[in-house]
Amino acid sequence: MSLLPWLNPENAFPELHTALDEPNGLLAAGGDLSPARLVKAYSAGIFPWSSGNQPLLWWSPDPRCVVYPDNVHVSRSLKKAIRKQKLSLSFDQCFEEVIDHCARGEEETGGWITDEMKSAYKNLAEQSIAHSVEVWREGNLIGGLYGICLGNCFFGESMFSVESGASKLAFAALCKQVKRWGFPLIDCQIENEHLFSLGAELISRDKFIATIESHLSREQSVVWSFDDDIIDDVLAS
Repeated sequence: MSLLPWLNPENAFPELHTALDEPNGLLAAGGDLSPARLVKAYSAGIFPWSSGNQPLLWWSPDPRCVVYPDNVHVSRSLKKAIRKQKLSLSFDQCFEEVIDHCARGEEETGGWITDEMKSAYKNLAEQSIAHSVEVWREGNLIGGLYGICLGNCFFGESMFSVESGASKLAFAALCKQVKRWGFPLIDCQIENEHLFSLGAELISRDKFIATIESHLSREQSVVWSFDDDIIDDVLAS
């Protein structure tokens, strides 16, 4: 049985083909959550995830869960809920509050968004590498998500809802907006039924890496603001 590589701060990540089949995609342990390390990780199709008292673990699963923006699914019940309420959307208005909500929501599944994780992603947000989506009703934050953007690639991390459907609206609106910006996909990392209900699918790791590599070097010229008609676009799906 192969030993899992342990990363010191100066170590590069192992080749992706060395990742374990079980658990799927486990690549290495150790290292750190410095901005430089995280950017290298996401650029290579790798992300950190740990739970409980585990050390920092790095993953690159095969297959990979993604959503192509054209294929995002907006249910009739979500459309009905959107029409009934006066909701608004924003980017990057309260990143810290969003990640704190996400951390509370993930406590049931092991609490992987630790204080160290939150601090690392807040640092990336200050550098305009991490971004949040917020859903508002009457000035109250009711849902959202956050993730990493490199080039024309968005790597989703976590989402939350205070009110039913809010995170789904955040995700659908993000898909509609990044499609307009020419982003090829949104990385969802590991599949679950909730993501499949939003239109996620599985693709091979090789296809995922080839796709992001062709878009990472694209100069990001977007302004992180939703177009005024983006909710109408969601409703038209």
